Amino acid sequence: MNFVRKTLRDAAIGIGVAHDPTSLSAFLQPGCAAAIWRRQTPPEVQAWLDKLDPEVLPRGRVILAANAVTDTIGHLFSTSGLPVGPEREWLHDDILTMVDVFSDLMSARFLRLRLDVVETNACRKFHIDAITARLVCTYRGTGTQYGISTDGRDPERVFTVQTGAPILLRGTLWPTQPLSGLLHRSPPIEGSGETRLVLVLDPVFDPDDEA
Repeated sequence: MNFVRKTLRDAAIGIGVAHDPTSLSAFLQPGCAAAIWRRQTPPEVQAWLDKLDPEVLPRGRVILAANAVTDTIGHLFSTSGLPVGPEREWLHDDILTMVDVFSDLMSARFLRLRLDVVETNACRKFHIDAITARLVCTYRGTGTQYGISTDGRDPERVFTVQTGAPILLRGTLWPTQPLSGLLHRSPPIEGSGETRLVLVLDPVFDPDDEA
């Protein structure tokens, strides 16, 4: 894990860059506001995803036990009409990997899983989510954008996460203070013709509170 650290006023900013999932444990270190698993989707899978009709891209939102995801993902894929084949199998298994890595890291027995198909400027404003932590992986289209704000304004320098690379982000409910100043957003794509497929995972520590 490469750990980039920079001090801005009174806030310690850290962005971890991992080359394997085990190194994402640095996300739990004090001062690490985000961690990126630097990797690429296999070229043949990426080409398949990019050519799919947006109407067959899977979408849905559900809270479920971390050890009971397989059937749910299969149901979302079948409901959308996602074509059967080795590329679909890879995507299915990769989402399961994301669930396993994130739930283990956060010690969460339950997760909120969301698959979004985005064609507009959803969440285009830079912000910090009102959650404990979140994993975002963009499988198709432009990845999540992020930057550092020292005064509450939009970041002066904006970075874009590579497609297929998961980013872990702390939210306002993370107990460490002060807030890091790391903001993120969905890239503004409205009118571009681009369609994004985004996986979002949030830890759920008490599913009764989410009802």
